[in-house]
Amino acid sequence: MMFETALRDRAEAVEEMLRKILDERILPGEIARPEHLMAAMRHGALNGGKRLRPFLVLESAALFDADGEAALRVATALECIHCYSLIHDDLPAMDDDDLRRGQPTVHRAFDEATAILAGDGLLTYAFDIVADEATQLPAERRAALVLALARAAGPGGMVGGQALDLAAERNKPDEGGIIRLQAMKTGALIRFACEAGAIVAGASASERETLAEFGSAIGLAFQLADDLLDLTADAETMGKATGKDAAAGKATLVSLHGPAWARSQLTGLVSQAHGLLEPFGARAALLKAAASFVAERNS
Repeated sequence: MMFETALRDRAEAVEEMLRKILDERILPGEIARPEHLMAAMRHGALNGGKRLRPFLVLESAALFDADGEAALRVATALECIHCYSLIHDDLPAMDDDDLRRGQPTVHRAFDEATAILAGDGLLTYAFDIVADEATQLPAERRAALVLALARAAGPGGMVGGQALDLAAERNKPDEGGIIRLQAMKTGALIRFACEAGAIVAGASASERETLAEFGSAIGLAFQLADDLLDLTADAETMGKATGKDAAAGKATLVSLHGPAWARSQLTGLVSQAHGLLEPFGARAALLKAAASFVAERNS
C-alpha cells in the first residue's frame, strides 16, 4: 500500500500545480490567455490519470534529496508534454479516439482545431515551466533539463516514434523496428522522467546514466504491458478503446511472440530495473515498486 499511497499523493501534488499554472492569470511577456483555449488545456490535463511520469521525476529526485519544489515543477512540465501527446494522439487524423480516461477526448468535448491548439499550448508551456526562474535551480541545470526534455519529446524521441507508429500501419516493421519505435514513442519520456531527477539534483554523470537506463527498462516494460492490456482488457477498465492495435493491423512484440512471452519479458525487465537501483539501497524502494507496478498494472 505504501507505493499506491505515494503515487496518489504525488498525483495530487502535480494536479494542484497544474491547476495553479493553467489558470487565466497572465505571466510577464504574455498578452492574454483565451478562456476557451485554457478550458481545453485544463480538460486535457486535469482529467485524472496515474501521473506515473511525474511520479518518476519526483522519486528519482528524492534519491538525491533534491529540491522538492523544483522537482515538482519539472514533473508538472513533463506531464504537460504527456497530456499534449494524448490530446493529439486522440485526434481523428491519428488514433481517432472518443474517450480518454473515461471522459470525452478534447476534440469531442470542444472541437478539432481547439484540441490541436490545446496540445500546442501544453507542449510550449512545458518548456516555459522548466526555464522559468520560479524553477529554482542553477541556470545550467534548467538548460540541461530543457535540452533533455526537447530531445525526448521531439523528432528523435516521442514525436518520431509516433511517426514510425503511423507508418507501421502501412509497412509492418520487424522486431528491431518495433523495439526502436516503442523506445521512442513511449520509452523516451519515461527515460527522461527517471533521468530528470538526477539532473535536478546535480548528480554525477554515472548516476544520471544509471537512472536513464532504469527508465529505458521500465519504458519497454510499460509498452509491453500496454500491448497486453490492449489485447486482453476491456474498454471500461482501460477508460479508452481497446483492441485497436489488432484492428489496425499493427505489429507489436505481443503480436509477434504472444502473451506468455511478453509476461516472461516483463519479469526480466523488472529484475533488470531493480538491479540498476541496488546501489541506492532502501532509498530506491518506491522506484522499485514503480517498476513492478508498470509491469503488473491492469489499466
